[in-house]
Amino acid sequence: MPANAVDTHAHVIGEPPRYPWMRDRAYTPPPAPEEAYLRMLDETGSTYGVLVQVSVHGQDNTLMLDTLRANRARLKGVVVPTLGLADADYQAMVDAGAVGMRINVLFGGGGISFAQLDEYDALACDWGWHIQFLLDARDLTELGPRLAKLRSPIVVDHMGHLPASTGAGSDGFQRLVGLVRDGAWVKLSGAYRLSGDEPPYHDTIAYAQALADAAPTRCVWGSDWPHVAQWNTMPTVSQLLDTLALWVPDATLRNQILTTNAHTLYGFRP
Repeated sequence: MPANAVDTHAHVIGEPPRYPWMRDRAYTPPPAPEEAYLRMLDETGSTYGVLVQVSVHGQDNTLMLDTLRANRARLKGVVVPTLGLADADYQAMVDAGAVGMRINVLFGGGGISFAQLDEYDALACDWGWHIQFLLDARDLTELGPRLAKLRSPIVVDHMGHLPASTGAGSDGFQRLVGLVRDGAWVKLSGAYRLSGDEPPYHDTIAYAQALADAAPTRCVWGSDWPHVAQWNTMPTVSQLLDTLALWVPDATLRNQILTTNAHTLYGFRP
């Protein structure tokens, strides 16, 4: 890993009653505490990290915000906020290190749906946040026109969460490429969620290279630690970094994805 590298996608996970579960969650994960997360960053040579609110905790961002406050110089966060809170509540999220919000239409949703997209776009604009989407790129036929109208910056999770077997020439993936080419950011991540192969997930290479070609300055990388809702071979983060090397064999561009691009999107100041 280059100096000042950023892992832009990981989760911390607590346990009830202190950190309650979503009642309609899609899975129940084991704990992933702050200490284990920071150890992973250290072991992989990641200077900085971005925590994303995990769907099973819904809109209770307490654990993630506590972790951000305890590591202000190292971590940023992407929250799943409730509409209609007092300004002081949103300001507290910003002060802790929240730089974006997430809308997850997979894995139980995490409390937000596209029905409230306009309201959340306004909220993101008010607080200087981007909006990160976990969606299936095949749904961009319907969702694409709505996303194009948003005023907030857009980040798409896990290369559109599209099975590799669907193919880079498919309509859904080509719509994702167009969205990214037109200004959206994309996370080169989640290979094991898309692949039908074992590590290093050769069948995902075409996706990553098409996205990196479309917008080399708007691609970032994330480990997706601790790999929740994964029922096949559990990857290590080092294996996923090997996959990144296959996706982006040019070291200069790969280092840009791991550093400069992520610094720009998340506001890290090395």
